[in-house]
Amino acid sequence: MTPGGKKLARPLSPTDDGAPDLALRAELVAPTAAVIEILKSARLLAAVVVVPDEIGTAGPDKSGHLASVSMINATGEKGLLAFTGLDSLASWDRSARPVPVLGISAAKSAIEDGAQALVIDVAGPHRFVVTGAALIALAGGG
Repeated sequence: MTPGGKKLARPLSPTDDGAPDLALRAELVAPTAAVIEILKSARLLAAVVVVPDEIGTAGPDKSGHLASVSMINATGEKGLLAFTGLDSLASWDRSARPVPVLGISAAKSAIEDGAQALVIDVAGPHRFVVTGAALIALAGGG
């Protein structure tokens, strides 16, 4: 759960090795009209980080919780982060933990968290952002 009791998307498989889907990455570089349908069933890695519950004088306490990661752009819009593989997640933040989810679940989580975007591979190899009607369609809303 994230702060405030929101649920993270359910993991797909505990045996996922985190390898990127190269066909998906190619689609995100040169998207076709089918990109949203492809993303719905694509495995993405939601980024979660450990957030300490308390910070004492000696540093973070031993207790903490996992939180999904989002970013705020210059205009104040929130984007939930997801990645196509462990390599792209690690290039963004080596301490982040991956949670394998379907693209449709990542989009639903973004909307439930009040985000206006799903930001895929924010640090590369190629950033892809889903917003507006496309985000709603990716979440299964049309």
